[in-house]
Amino acid sequence: MHWAFQIAEKLIEKYPAKNVFICASGISPSGSVHIGNFREIVTTFFVVKALESLGKKTRFIFSWDDFDRLRKVPQNVASTYESYIGMPYSEVPSPSGKGSYAQYFEKQLEDSLQAFGIEPQFIYQSIEYRSGRYLSHIQTAMKKRREIYDILMRFKTEEPAIEEREDFYPLSLYCQSCNKDTTTITSFDENSGNLEYRCICGNKDMQTLMHSNNLKLNWKVDWAMRWMAEDVIFEPGGRDHSSATGSYNVSKVMAKEIFQYEAPEYIAYEFIGLKGIKEKMSSSSGNVITPNELLKVYIPELILFMFAKYKPSSAFNIGLDEDVLRNYSEFERYRTSYERGTLTDEDIKISLELAGVKGINRQPNFNQVAGIFPLIDFKMNALQTFLRQNGDDFTIKEIKPISDRVSYWIKHWNQQRLVKINQERNTTYYKTLSQKQNEKIDQLAKLLSTEQTLTGDALLSRIYALCHHENKKKMRECQKKLFEDVYQLLINEDNGPRFPILFSAIGREKVIELLTFSK
Repeated sequence: MHWAFQIAEKLIEKYPAKNVFICASGISPSGSVHIGNFREIVTTFFVVKALESLGKKTRFIFSWDDFDRLRKVPQNVASTYESYIGMPYSEVPSPSGKGSYAQYFEKQLEDSLQAFGIEPQFIYQSIEYRSGRYLSHIQTAMKKRREIYDILMRFKTEEPAIEEREDFYPLSLYCQSCNKDTTTITSFDENSGNLEYRCICGNKDMQTLMHSNNLKLNWKVDWAMRWMAEDVIFEPGGRDHSSATGSYNVSKVMAKEIFQYEAPEYIAYEFIGLKGIKEKMSSSSGNVITPNELLKVYIPELILFMFAKYKPSSAFNIGLDEDVLRNYSEFERYRTSYERGTLTDEDIKISLELAGVKGINRQPNFNQVAGIFPLIDFKMNALQTFLRQNGDDFTIKEIKPISDRVSYWIKHWNQQRLVKINQERNTTYYKTLSQKQNEKIDQLAKLLSTEQTLTGDALLSRIYALCHHENKKKMRECQKKLFEDVYQLLINEDNGPRFPILFSAIGREKVIELLTFSK
């Protein structure tokens, strides 16, 4: 059974009386949300889709933790933003000059999610906290602050300290003067709810808890509180939150002992890597590949399929090198089998359905377009003509989702594929060849001239036959050298697209011209 359905069935069994299954995910907009963060979103998305296919009503919520403090300025944000460190993301100015820092990065992800058909209910924690919605829960946490301290210490190796326990408060307070959390609570009266604080900016103030909108519960308390507030029954978390002493296990105890709520079902997911990059992606460092960047190379259904086919506990890398060709080939092969009803792997079938394969329009083969598009100078009409000549009649609208991605991939990630057709005979290279090699080139030019109807695999077989030899090793060496020579004479490369595709793109007459050197 597919992992998403295993989780869905477990939830149904655990919560038989639930009318609505509330599943959650959330991210802090510390910078551009990357494909590693994206795994949290799609994990919840797939479980929600599985629940719905099993007839259950769902609510998919996504929390933007935009009331968290700015901790670090990413590489792709001006260093002048260091002056805002300590302020909530929702109140730091946007790098674009319009709106807030949080909105700037939130919009990036929200726009890209639309391309995947992922439409959660977004909850902005800055709004929730500022509105006073959580004040009664904050009051509960403050009254039980010593119990919270004790829970935290259970997961630490050092011994608890009585003085530290008395001075512990499970929240951050944004200064009313500088709007930073560089504050220290100096006293709290549980009866009146009055608290006093001082800030390193020099401000000292007193406020009443139940009339405050500048308080933010610390992460592990906050997470537990929001599970209870939203009645969440499922939420995934990264490996860094999932150790024995990690955030989930601490918050699980907080939920039960402080807020009297059973923690939701949880699954840990592994991080996603980008092939060729060893460092862990981090929004706060700026070392990221975003879903939007990935969408410029991969169609959304293929991205979703890559995430769906791996269990959340399995790490994997997404390639932007030659792996792009392999990933498309695999996806297109499975999709064809699925549409023909011959796909026997049930998990792959479910992964395709979760990825939305039923909604894909006809599209040309990515590898075929990648092999031909640079040779025709990325001209759309020429590509359409080429595809039609090879038996595939596509509209421009059907071609563009693939051709746009091929063009972007080659120009930005695989520039070695930016090959051009020679406009004149490469006499210099031809003169470096042996007499035997010259003869094979001459024979090929003659074959193309006399056998005008030969195409595809039939043509390829006749080309291989030019190197017929009883010694298989010598025959393979001859064939390998012939191919290298032809590629050099046509496109100045040692390799390239399959000969039938290459010849079709260049045009038979032009190929013959470039391969003809005899008088």
